[in-house]
Amino acid sequence: MISLIAAIGKNNEIGKKNWLLWEMPADMKHFRETTRGHTVIMGQKTFESIGKPLPNRRNIVVTKDDAFNASGVEISKDLEKTLSDFKENFEEVFVIGGAIVYSQAIKVADKLYITHVDGKFPDADTFFPEIIPVVWNEVKREEHKKDTDNAFNYTFSIYERK
Repeated sequence: MISLIAAIGKNNEIGKKNWLLWEMPADMKHFRETTRGHTVIMGQKTFESIGKPLPNRRNIVVTKDDAFNASGVEISKDLEKTLSDFKENFEEVFVIGGAIVYSQAIKVADKLYITHVDGKFPDADTFFPEIIPVVWNEVKREEHKKDTDNAFNYTFSIYERK
């Protein structure tokens, strides 16, 4: 099963200059708990922004850069093949970014784990693909109000392909 996990603003914003647009500890906790023990697939820029393999996960980095090398990760030169290897598998694998990887993976994904951040970020330069209602059905929704640790209202949603 192929799942995408992301936090997005009201206009599908996800980042600026390879960094997140907000600090949301609740979302980071949700991400850790959801992906722990699973395989995570990410692009090279996303890996470089994290700076190290995510613990307690199998890390796969997709890159076209033949010179790229990092310890603790598997390297894939072909996202489509990597995703097809997991498509019929019972294991849930999580695509964690960035924008190019999301835009390719959403075409074959089975599930989306989306944190909707209730804010607009006009200086964003990186966006999540549109979640098209005729393709995706929201099957779970959990709304939260901003608090002292989380500056925005947010909603954890799970979508499944129709």
